[in-house]
Amino acid sequence: MTGSVPSRHRDIADDLRQQITTGRIQPGERLPSEADLADRYKVSTPTLRSALAALQGEGLVEKIHGKGNFVRRPLRKIMYVGGWGTLDPWTAAEAALRVTVRTTTVQAHGHLTTLLNVPTGSPAVEFSCLSFEEASPHGLARIYLPRDLVPAGVLDDESTQREEVKRFAVLSPAPAAIRETVCARLATPDEASALRIGSTVPVLAITRTATDFAGRVVEAALLAFPGDRIDAVFSTHHMIDERQPQG
Repeated sequence: MTGSVPSRHRDIADDLRQQITTGRIQPGERLPSEADLADRYKVSTPTLRSALAALQGEGLVEKIHGKGNFVRRPLRKIMYVGGWGTLDPWTAAEAALRVTVRTTTVQAHGHLTTLLNVPTGSPAVEFSCLSFEEASPHGLARIYLPRDLVPAGVLDDESTQREEVKRFAVLSPAPAAIRETVCARLATPDEASALRIGSTVPVLAITRTATDFAGRVVEAALLAFPGDRIDAVFSTHHMIDERQPQG
């Protein structure tokens, strides 16, 4: 009897998975309520939720707060262009992709002091950006600039530079160098919550820093994309030091 609950939630997940993969339940379709599903399968709500959690972790189902559980639509991939540090301008400009931006003034602590190479407590501005395709999150970016380096007007909602923010782009004018560290790892709890993915789903994580010609870090960014929703392309660019006379 001790193994009945675990096997039961696996049986439910298997049944729902089959219905989804065979098309009996269509992409974008809302599943019955948790109470209705629990009644249908004759199980407790916690057991039913364990089954749904397994499907959410596989990326087949996503739970939208206040609306219910939905079969996840196959999402087209977007492209991150390394070196320039931006979402591809064509995919980023498509109407289906929208980005929410929240701006906050913060004090640098912990990892952020290392990224920006500033003393603890130094003021910085955080741009927290979340991209969506329809109702499904596509990518998360947290871009940090030292407060004294924030370009004029970028904090205004109507600023033309707001479009750069929405492309997860480097905001600092003409940095001398951009360094990007890329790794695949499991999502953090905050990332899993924001991107509505399971904690076992891998993300492509990019840590980006931009420096000026004096070596000062002028911007740092932490980006995370579910692994099945992103392609990253990196090209080599020759940066020109505008201070040097050109022959």
